[in-house]
Amino acid sequence: MNTVSLLGIDQGKNRHHLIGHDRSGHRTLQKQFNRSRLLEFAAKLPACTIAMESCGGSHCLARKLASFGHTVRLIAPQHVKPYVSGNKNDFIDAEAICEAASRPRTRYVTIKTVEQQVLSTEHRLREALVHQRTQAINRIHGFLLEFGISLAPTKAAIAHAHEYLDDPATDLPVRFKIVIEYLLKDIQRLSAEIKTLEMHLREELAASDVGTRLLSIPGIGPITASALVADVGDASSFHCGRDFAASLGLVPRQYSTGGRNNLLGISKRGDKHIRTLLLQGARAMMIRIGKRKDPLGAWVRDLLTRKHPNKVACALANKIARIIWAVLARGGSYSTLEPV
Repeated sequence: MNTVSLLGIDQGKNRHHLIGHDRSGHRTLQKQFNRSRLLEFAAKLPACTIAMESCGGSHCLARKLASFGHTVRLIAPQHVKPYVSGNKNDFIDAEAICEAASRPRTRYVTIKTVEQQVLSTEHRLREALVHQRTQAINRIHGFLLEFGISLAPTKAAIAHAHEYLDDPATDLPVRFKIVIEYLLKDIQRLSAEIKTLEMHLREELAASDVGTRLLSIPGIGPITASALVADVGDASSFHCGRDFAASLGLVPRQYSTGGRNNLLGISKRGDKHIRTLLLQGARAMMIRIGKRKDPLGAWVRDLLTRKHPNKVACALANKIARIIWAVLARGGSYSTLEPV
């Protein structure tokens, strides 16, 4: 154990497979533990670098391993897969993790704090509730259309569904009305739960200095700022704003060869939830972009004269992402920020 310099752990729900390398990169350890035995083993192991894939339970385990004095690094699974050679099993996966962690260009995932994980959980719950409400709204639209009632394709149109249920001219069956009433009550319940969650998120954001500074950025609202605090935290793991924008999938995919540059659409890598929020914020800014007198507004208006609005929205979301990195990395707010 004294020769272990790098330890790769392939995590499972109940079993964890370990591969240890010395400073020369040779295998010196191969073991298998359950979770409790793994922590006992790690507590007795001399301080070394431990690498794991970023997956379910990895952040909690990383914090516990770091408390024993180890340097813990989390790697995105897509960066480990290229190092899996031959057949696949748990020990080969652990070997691939060691191989990826030994490469100097490997990028790592920042370990989340307990507060960040709780905040991220609330965001995932809110996202799920919004999807459930949308499903219920779509069901009502579809069910009413089967009986010849066509509502406008908006959430606000659902508020007028009671008018059709109470109108004798529609001649709707009683059992059908009961089903629609059930769905309408379900929508009201989901809306109340979403509003309660959003209120909690705003309260937690108000107590965060980082969240307050993020709110100063154009196109960033309370939900987006709270999601950034939960999933990004500080920006120390990114070298520049472009790296942060690339991690969210807001830069073009590239397929270049033979000295010929070929740029495609945005890569859509990284966190889909944050990327969606940034794009929504960019589109909201574009609606009233004519009222902005700052250089950002002039830049967007100039792009709109030459590019499709969808491309401009992606470009503006990219710009906002770079501003976010600058606020997180340099401190201060958007009003005091130097040009990015």
